Amino acid sequence: MSTGMNFWDTGMWSFIITLTILLTSMMVANFLRRVIKPLRRSLIPSSVLGGFLALFADFIFKKITGNSMFNPVMLEALTYHGLGLGFAAVALKTTERKIVGDSKKDIMNYGLTTVSAYVLQGAIGIAIMLILGLFLSDTFPAAGLLLPMGYGQGPGQAYNWGHTYEVLWGFEHGTSFGLTLAATGFISASVGGIFYLERLKRKGLVKNTFEDEIVASEEDEENKPAKGEIPLSESMDKLTVQVALVLISYALAYLFMWGINKIIEAGILGTFGTNTLQPLIWGFNFLISTVFAVLVKTFLRFLKKKKIMKREYTSNFMQNRISGFMFDIMVVASIAAIKLSAFQHRSFIIPIIALSVAGCVFTYIQCDFIAKRLFKGYEHESFLALYGMLTGTASTGIILLREIDPYFSTPAATNLVYQQLYAILFGFPVLLLLGFAPQSNTNLWITFIVLIVLLAVYTVLLFRDSIFKKKKKTA
Repeated sequence: MSTGMNFWDTGMWSFIITLTILLTSMMVANFLRRVIKPLRRSLIPSSVLGGFLALFADFIFKKITGNSMFNPVMLEALTYHGLGLGFAAVALKTTERKIVGDSKKDIMNYGLTTVSAYVLQGAIGIAIMLILGLFLSDTFPAAGLLLPMGYGQGPGQAYNWGHTYEVLWGFEHGTSFGLTLAATGFISASVGGIFYLERLKRKGLVKNTFEDEIVASEEDEENKPAKGEIPLSESMDKLTVQVALVLISYALAYLFMWGINKIIEAGILGTFGTNTLQPLIWGFNFLISTVFAVLVKTFLRFLKKKKIMKREYTSNFMQNRISGFMFDIMVVASIAAIKLSAFQHRSFIIPIIALSVAGCVFTYIQCDFIAKRLFKGYEHESFLALYGMLTGTASTGIILLREIDPYFSTPAATNLVYQQLYAILFGFPVLLLLGFAPQSNTNLWITFIVLIVLLAVYTVLLFRDSIFKKKKKTA
């Protein structure tokens, strides 16, 4: 049965046109970074710069034609699904490296640092919004919780919860608010990262920063085909298999979320289901996709162990490329989706500036304090990796880290990867607060108090060795 759509209709081409504009913006951004030295020194990723180029181009296009180049729903969909698909691809990678000894403790401390930063950003965010609410009308106090989502989690989560606050609790321009915070997070990563690197340079602690290119080591095992991997000459293309595994994992995650949603809609869980659990489930699609990707990977290993499947169907190299592509699309689409009209309102622009500056300063101070005391021997590498991740994304942390540790000779990069399990474990209480806080002023104050308590608890856990050693000596 025909849909009635012609091949020449715009709707038939809109998805392709959107992707073309976004990817072209990134390619132009990458070219500009190569030829303009200040841009190269800024350490801003091409995806971020490309997002701003797309946003500017759309602004000019609107002025000329009165219409947008983009379908906003499509940009938001790319942001939302890019996050989930990217994490699924990361989770499908095979890991053979064993973590032993002190590295386990450092990885746990990385996870605790990550979550304590979320908590600090959230508490500061709420405090700022409560203070601004005394002087500005039409503020949304719970918007302070979008600071850890935009800075700590990145554009995907900033979009998810900004959109949720806008749809469920009437936060005007909530989607753009979250996406703008994520965009300023990347700028904060650049500003703070360059400031720190220049300090190291002046002290003579680093010789060469701002390298034009990082040449991959010939011994990079990630880029080599694994033993028993399906060959390129297989009847089904190797890339097709990898994409299929990612989509299967993500589809399973969707079925799980859909099932939970049906239970919520049946009213079995009451207001907790609709107000807290529903936005939590759909807002953290990336965590659920990660779980199902791990299950898919485990199932494939089972089939291979039973000799039902003879080849290694997951390729780390290709899954790296897929995740990188998805995260790039997520970032560039998220920035392009920002509605510039929101910047006309004081209740939007003033909180954005206040939260962005506070997020940059306090995250810098916290990461610097922890890195100097807990990661001695590679404190500078740890600071750059953690600060970059906690103001942008994990990729931003890697970009900063490469400036002084291009071949990842320190444990910083490994810690950044493997800390996720601890971050999820310790961060779960924080997740529950995201849907709880906006429901009332009382809930907001309870959330603020809980965040302060959690910050104290996580700080004690971080410095557990020095605290309890002192007590033993005293005794």
